[in-house]
Formats: sequence, C-alpha cells, structure tokens
Amino acid sequence: MRKSASRAPLRAVVSIHDVMPETLPHTTEILNRLLMAGVGPVTGLVIPGKRWSEHQLDWLRDLEHAGLVIAGHGWRHRVEKRVSLSHKLHGLFLSRMVAEHLSLCEAEIASLVRRCFDWFIEHGFQSPCVYVPPAWALGRIQRTTLDSLPFRLYENLSGVYRSGIGDFVSLPLTGYEADNWPRLPFLCAWNRYSEMCARLTARPLRISIHPRDFSLGLARQIESQLQRVDEFLGYPQIFAVNRP
Repeated sequence: MRKSASRAPLRAVVSIHDVMPETLPHTTEILNRLLMAGVGPVTGLVIPGKRWSEHQLDWLRDLEHAGLVIAGHGWRHRVEKRVSLSHKLHGLFLSRMVAEHLSLCEAEIASLVRRCFDWFIEHGFQSPCVYVPPAWALGRIQRTTLDSLPFRLYENLSGVYRSGIGDFVSLPLTGYEADNWPRLPFLCAWNRYSEMCARLTARPLRISIHPRDFSLGLARQIESQLQRVDEFLGYPQIFAVNRP
C-alpha cells in the first residue's frame, strides 16, 4: 500500500458482504483480488440460512483455508414484510428488504444470532468472532443481551461493540453498492468523508465490499481507497489500537 508522509496513517478493516451460495464466484474473485494486492485480513460475512449444498459448503471451507475470516451475517438476509413504521422507513432509504432484525423482538433477535453461530460449528467452520446484522441494523436488543450471546464482536452502522467487556468504538464506514443513479454520487461523497474522518480521528476505516461492487460505478474508488491504506486490521485488532 502507498505511504504518505503528509497525512496521518490510515488503518482499515476490510469485509466482503453477503457471502451466500449464489455469490460464491464473486466472493472468490474479490478475495483473490484483495489477497494479490496485499490486502488482509479479509472478513467474509456469511448468510447461513440460504440453501447450501455440500459442494458449496466445501467451497466456503476452501475460502476459509485460503484466508477468508468467517463472520455471521443474519440468517436469511431477507424479510417478507416490514412491520413497524421505522422498519418501513429504514427499508425505503437504506436497507430495502434485507434488515431482518428490525421487525423482531429481542428474544427473536437473540434466537436468530444463536442459530447463526451454531450453524458454523455444526458445519465444521472455525468459531466466528464477529456478527454483522444485515444492513448493519441490530434492532431492539440490549447490550446486556448481546453479552449472553456467543459472538464476541457486534457491528452496527455506527461502529463495533465488544461483548462481555462493554467497549464500543465508533468507526467510519464506506460502502460502494451504487446500483442505481442516486446512490452513486451520495456514496462517492460519503466514502470520501469517511476516509477523512478516519484520518482525523486516527480510527480504522471500515471498507465494506458487496459481491458486485467491482462491476459498479464506484469500482475505481474501492481500488484507490484500498491503495491509500497503510495498515489492514482484523476486527479484534480494532480495540488494540483504539479506545472508545
């Protein structure tokens, strides 16, 4: 990665979102692209509740062996109906039909998170450390409840929470899923702002890549922002370099 003597060092945490059977080819291509560019560790956010064949499970295990750090990402990554007004507004402006936590009660969210974790153990993956809800929307769940669940780190739109200890660190976030015209200029400006915030606060930048992002309008911005990173971190390292 390029170094700059005139700017504060830039650290980043890189993740590939929406890892599921139909996106495995894209995930593999992105992971290979990142590793060849010296980007790592890379965390893959896996959706367990999809229809995984044995061949696809073996493929995912091969990606884990190749260096992909596995994390939980909801259960089905899909809602059939947005019940509450806040969920409907969230879906209209941000999450569409994927924020499956938002119309669930706390007990239902906790059950979903446990089911997600157990799936990885049952299918022979390493115990995942990180849970990222679809659209970064954790929903109505208390931190004390998160403390009783099996994942160690929980990410939302604002940052990352470390369960059991109670630490929360606010972190800037980028996104490149510019799949319609209004999203492109907004996300481009947002990503520049997030990188600036990361430098000013000396906190890691969360670089989130979706399966088709390298074929969309912000592909060059992904590459340029990755090239400006001085150090890549895994999620657990966030709390070693930054205090809330």
